[in-house]
Amino acid sequence: MLTTTDGGRLDFTCAPGRSVLEAAAEAGATLPASCRRGTCGSCHATVTGGAYELGAHSGQALPAGEREHGGVLLCRTYPSGPLSADLPYEQSRILYGGIPAREAVIAALEPVAHDTVRLELTLDDGPDCQFDPGQFVELQPPGSDVKRAYSPANTGNWEGRLEFFVRLREGGAFSGYLAHRARPGDRLTVHGPQGAFGLRETGLRPRWFVAGGTGLAPLPAMVRRMAEWQDPQPARLFLGVNEPQDVFGVRELAAVAAELPGFRYDVCVWRPTPEWSGPTGTPADLFAAALTGLAGAAPDVYVCGPLPLVDSVRQAALLAGVPPEQVHRERFLAG
Repeated sequence: MLTTTDGGRLDFTCAPGRSVLEAAAEAGATLPASCRRGTCGSCHATVTGGAYELGAHSGQALPAGEREHGGVLLCRTYPSGPLSADLPYEQSRILYGGIPAREAVIAALEPVAHDTVRLELTLDDGPDCQFDPGQFVELQPPGSDVKRAYSPANTGNWEGRLEFFVRLREGGAFSGYLAHRARPGDRLTVHGPQGAFGLRETGLRPRWFVAGGTGLAPLPAMVRRMAEWQDPQPARLFLGVNEPQDVFGVRELAAVAAELPGFRYDVCVWRPTPEWSGPTGTPADLFAAALTGLAGAAPDVYVCGPLPLVDSVRQAALLAGVPPEQVHRERFLAG
């Protein structure tokens, strides 16, 4: 039995040799997951009772400290009898009836940094483009079985529009398509939305966001949503990149700062050039330094980026006394 944060319960049978994630899908319930091979951590849950075997997985996706307290990855959890687990999301994040697939057209494809592009899609089948900020979709280029997960940087809308920041990686399965073949007007398939990452309603506690590189993508969606709704919580965002030429997204963040009172953002560079006058180091460094001077309530923390960054931010938050349930994280894989 699986239990969501809002008290929803999901009961199903799991055949021998099948993971909990596979068994749930066979029962008609698609649980939030990304890589499905134990390397990203997006299908994390906490076992509260029962016996199971945990298959091979990345130690960064599921650190030993989490395993000791019942932490599991459902794509690598094989029950050996009745099993119960708590899911870290509400029942609304479970998809019933499979992951929707929609056709889309590339409306814009433009560079925003030396190896990062902004991709804008328009859905073919109507303007209804609703999703929760922080969720992801899988993009599939034409004539290919490849699907790669990306989080929209915009908010749900009635224009059928999806906006992404994609880093172009040499040999990348999807980014290679964008770099060498994709053109405005081309069509591709959008699978989703999916995923459990997103804003939590916790009253007036501050919200702090931390991103590394294109891990920024879901965070502008969140602060844009805050601006649209004029949320009253104070908010800060820390973005880190390797070099000054990697900086992107500042235009979007500046627009939010102009609309949302109490929002500020900082951009730091790990390997600065003499011309760089802003903060240096990693976003985890910037985040940890800001926590040392914090007065008032500990913030809700939302972090997205490479696994080492996510873990560094989590450790800094815990050392500063931020309760672990207030740290929400989305690890991602390069594609």
